[in-house]
Formats: sequence, structure tokens, C-alpha cells
Amino acid sequence: MKSEEPIAVARQLVAERFPDAIQAWLGGSVVNGGATLTSDLDVTILLDIAEVHRESLVFHGWPVELFVHDDRSIRYFVDKDLARRRPTMARLVATSLPLLPGNGGDELRAHCAEVLAAGPGPLAADALDSERYYLTDLLDDLRGGGSVAAATAVAVEVWQRTVELLLASSEHWTGGGKWLVRELEALDEARGADYTAQLQEALSQAVAGEVVALAKLAEHALRLVGGPLWSGFRMDALVPDSPASGV
Repeated sequence: MKSEEPIAVARQLVAERFPDAIQAWLGGSVVNGGATLTSDLDVTILLDIAEVHRESLVFHGWPVELFVHDDRSIRYFVDKDLARRRPTMARLVATSLPLLPGNGGDELRAHCAEVLAAGPGPLAADALDSERYYLTDLLDDLRGGGSVAAATAVAVEVWQRTVELLLASSEHWTGGGKWLVRELEALDEARGADYTAQLQEALSQAVAGEVVALAKLAEHALRLVGGPLWSGFRMDALVPDSPASGV
């Protein structure tokens, strides 16, 4: 039972388990808004030298996601997340609440904030062509119909790839699950757009069998990045050498 205030619980957890921590940060919806009955505490620990790991536990009634790092590992994951355009590590540090006094980790936090603010940059040309191709191909499936289950699955994937393409066209971060929606909402706020609501309504219509609105939004996203792509698309495969047969 969550009977205690989350910040106090997080500080007690750090004090008991990581008394030598340089800094610790509390993130997630309990700090940034939008907390629900199932929200947990995202606690990132910065040690001088760490056995880097994540751990899930319950502490004083609160579910906790614990991320244990040192400076080097945080920078490593920030760079890795940049390559996949999902700023998980940078956000865990940059937008979280410091739990310990002093300026420990300030330089690292500033670095994470800079990465987060800069965005992921443009999507590589070959990756962009792949996204255009897959969405173009899915649009044919969307318009082609099929069983209710198959049509629903296609509509959901068209929705997802449309969102991802809209984000990529604006050099905006992407995400998975609820974070994909949050990134789209952030894009709406930054651009004065209304993609989130339009796409939600279009998806609802598509699941009910009316695909026109969702198809139009997907076509709009495609036009932002050069239009549909199908005929002429090519993707080369790199196949590793076969192991020696022993013959």
C-alpha cells in the first residue's frame, strides 16, 4: 500500500541501499505529472564505479524501477539511445528530481539535458526509405480489407508507423507504447498541430471498418518525407559467411 510520500520513500531507499551514491534521481510520472494508481518510482543511482544493472522491487509499498549506473555507463546508454531515437537514459537523468544534496552529477545531468533538447537529428536516408516503403505497403493492406482481426491489426500498425514517420519528419524523438503517444503530444504542442486527436479518431474509425481518415493521415505523413515508395525500392541484405562445413 502506497501510504508514504514518494520523494521521501525514494530518499530512504537511496540512503539504505546506496549510502555512497554520488547522486540519485527520481523520475517518472510521480515527478513529471500524470501519475496513476499503478505508477512506480523510477530511481537512477549514480555511483563512482557500479555493477551496472536494473532491478525491480517493492519498497515501503511502492513499486520501484531501479537503474544503477556510473558516469561512463550513463553516457554509453545515452549514445545508444540516440542511435535508436528513444531518449530513455537521457530523460531518466535530465528530467528527474535530484534526491541528494550537493552538485554531484550536475555535469552529467547537463549533458543529458543537452542531448534531450537537441533531438535525434534527421533519420538516415536508407532508414527513411524503409519507413516510406513499409507504410506504403501497409496502406494497400489497409484498403484491401480482410477479416476483422486482420484489418484491426493492420490499422494499428498503420497508426503506429504514421506516428513514427511524423516524428521522424520533424527530427523528433520517438518512443514505444505510451511514450510514442507522449512524443506525438509533445510534437503537437511544439508545432501547434493536432495529430494525436486526429489519429486517435481515425484509428477508431478504421477499427470500425472505415479506413479513409487513417489512410489520408498516413498519406500526409508520407508526403512530408518524399511521398509513397514502393516500385523501385530495394534493400540489400548482409548475410554472414557460413560456418565451415568440416568437409
